[in-house]
Amino acid sequence: MIIIPARLASTRFPQKVLADIGGLPMVVRTAKRVAHVDRVVVAADDEQIIKICKEHGIEAMLTSTTHKSGTDRIHECATLLNLDDNEIIINVQADEPFIEPEVVEVLMYKLKELQAKEEPFIMGSCYNAINADSAEDPNLVKVVLDNENNAIYFSRAKIPYNRSGRANYFGHIGIYGFSKKSLKEFCNLSDAPIEDIEGLEQLRAVYHQKKITMIKVASTGFGIDTPEDLKRAIEIFL
Repeated sequence: MIIIPARLASTRFPQKVLADIGGLPMVVRTAKRVAHVDRVVVAADDEQIIKICKEHGIEAMLTSTTHKSGTDRIHECATLLNLDDNEIIINVQADEPFIEPEVVEVLMYKLKELQAKEEPFIMGSCYNAINADSAEDPNLVKVVLDNENNAIYFSRAKIPYNRSGRANYFGHIGIYGFSKKSLKEFCNLSDAPIEDIEGLEQLRAVYHQKKITMIKVASTGFGIDTPEDLKRAIEIFL
């Protein structure tokens, strides 16, 4: 199951999810990108998004306008859909129109592996290698890993600090996966101070010592965080 959280009133980039990219609204292009992988539902906070999705044959559901994070929004959607606790749910961000379907598939497969091992908390995401210059960008979230490829920390800052001169940098890709049971558990956790400081919802799990399994992928996709990113995306379809 793939759920795409879509919020119209983005504070940094209003109505971003409806921006035209090559003749399709961004959220629609994202949904169509992964539509063959599994069932896709857009969890929206505004009827305008619902209407546009349905015009393009995309299933969409209205959710609350008060959610703090996209993960809270997909939890409401999963609850309204009455999904089974064992359902694997992939959260693909609406501003990832270039996400590779293969990335979604590999994350889904890994989470099913964890489920088969009866892991108590099932949450995962993806990352790729980035260069030092890219790591300077605060819109590109960095992740540091432990020896089992679980996330230690995510930051908009350039981490780790390269005192030794041997640092490798990993960029977080905007995709999350949970079992329905673990998604509910995540959303019932209290907010974390670091989550608010960095503006990164996944830090809620880190703060509460929940494992986030990270999978290295080869991805050339990019999220649309700024008007400059949108211009770059539009140019790809010219």
